[in-house]
Amino acid sequence: MDGDLPTISDDLVVTKYKMAAEIVNKVLKEMVEACTPGSSVRDLCILGDKKLVEETGKAFKKDKKLTKGIAFPTCISCNNCICHYSPLASEADSTLSDGDLVKIDMAAHIDGFIATVAHTFVIGATAENPATGKKADAVMAAHLASEAALRLVKPGNDNIEVTETVNKVADSFECKPVEGMVSHQLEQNKIDGDKTILLSLTEAQSKEHDTFAFGLHEVYGVDVLVSTGDGTNKEKDAKTVIFKKTDMTYMLKMKTSREFLSQVTKTYGQMPFNLRNFEEEKKARMGVVECVKHQVIQPFHVLYEKEGISVAQFKFTVLLMPNGPQKITGLPFDAALYKSEKAVEDQEILTLLKQSANPKAAKKKKKAAEKAVSEETVEKKVDDTEAAPTLVEQ
Repeated sequence: MDGDLPTISDDLVVTKYKMAAEIVNKVLKEMVEACTPGSSVRDLCILGDKKLVEETGKAFKKDKKLTKGIAFPTCISCNNCICHYSPLASEADSTLSDGDLVKIDMAAHIDGFIATVAHTFVIGATAENPATGKKADAVMAAHLASEAALRLVKPGNDNIEVTETVNKVADSFECKPVEGMVSHQLEQNKIDGDKTILLSLTEAQSKEHDTFAFGLHEVYGVDVLVSTGDGTNKEKDAKTVIFKKTDMTYMLKMKTSREFLSQVTKTYGQMPFNLRNFEEEKKARMGVVECVKHQVIQPFHVLYEKEGISVAQFKFTVLLMPNGPQKITGLPFDAALYKSEKAVEDQEILTLLKQSANPKAAKKKKKAAEKAVSEETVEKKVDDTEAAPTLVEQ
């Protein structure tokens, strides 16, 4: 059915994915640095979206027909808030504090080719004063589970194997993957492709869920969310603000709803959007209700774990190239900032984690890439830990 959609077998498509990836990585890094104690979460989310629009606006300037921009609005969800928190101007804001476990989630696209990313960190954690306890458990579990997933999402492997491994890693840290969370295949203009990887083993083993093998030239947004609680989620007081258009059609009764849907189609197409970005937020809030009721618009609810629980998230975009899976989004991770008393002991998983995740490239290319990566990592470490200059002496 999707045979006619462009894939990464085309070099130009790869370039567009990588341009989108470069943008989200740059914006994400700037957002992590901007998350300081006392900062307004709403202002930071607005800033993230503004940066994504600015950066994508610089690409393919001459091609007026080519669409580009936000593919998932900036969300900053802290501590026991699982996902999709990005408050409207009309609702209560929240402020970041020292010690908060912060998850930043965003995506951008160039010509409908989407690069999605999420990163977790603890405000104020340093190598001298690392995050400990449950927060460290959640971050390390999510990080290592996502690293294991990266090594398993490759042609010929099954989605269920990823689910099982993520669960084993989470168990090592006495954590649980968050129920109802799904990783999707990414296709042009489609952030929620049909092929999925579930985090919850019970959901993955159910009859409704299809087991499939990953294929060459596919692209996935691999999303790992891990909780120190039981992994359940529920809505609370925070309003749902992120939505996207579905493929369903319905003759809407209200004029406000029809106008809203028409504006969504024109401005965002199939990409998720935040109600905050509508000129008349009140009208948009009214118009979206009937659209959601008849499933022409899909909501992304703000979900929570129980109070006092820590939830960590890492999400990356991976291209399944002939020379191996290529991870194009995500920031370098500094394990020195987290001190967990727990560790992965499963020999199979430890062996898996030791495997290189770099695709086998021609030596010249590989050396250039390694040089770029090592420079970025050194730079990152200096940024992250204000490390002694010895780190940069190579």
